[in-house]
Amino acid sequence: MPSNQIFSGRRLFAAAVGVLLAAALAAPAAAHHGWAWAEDGNSELSGVIVAAKLGNPHGELTVDVGGAEWIVEVGQPWRNQRAGLKDEMLVKGVKLTVTGHRAADPNKKLFKAERVQINGRRFDLYPDRN
Repeated sequence: MPSNQIFSGRRLFAAAVGVLLAAALAAPAAAHHGWAWAEDGNSELSGVIVAAKLGNPHGELTVDVGGAEWIVEVGQPWRNQRAGLKDEMLVKGVKLTVTGHRAADPNKKLFKAERVQINGRRFDLYPDRN
């Protein structure tokens, strides 16, 4: 077999492995950051922030809702900023209401916020969603 055919075969194999590896790495990220894990219908939660972890890939608030702690996903830093929601507004002790989607698994206290309301002010994180 000519050496140029061997080289082409190795390049093709390396490219195929690269594509498969990239797809495998992207699948868990897409599953986590999509909306497939959440219910279709909108819900609302009101409570008090007991902890906040803000930043990428998205912020997470621990919110006391009637004695139960929920994890509320808010937007990425750029999305929160675009909505006018600042990090200093999302601190322990702040009362808020979030509208969005609960986890489809009723055993998980996980919520994806589309909108956040603090002191009567509304922040649309996903203005293109209902």
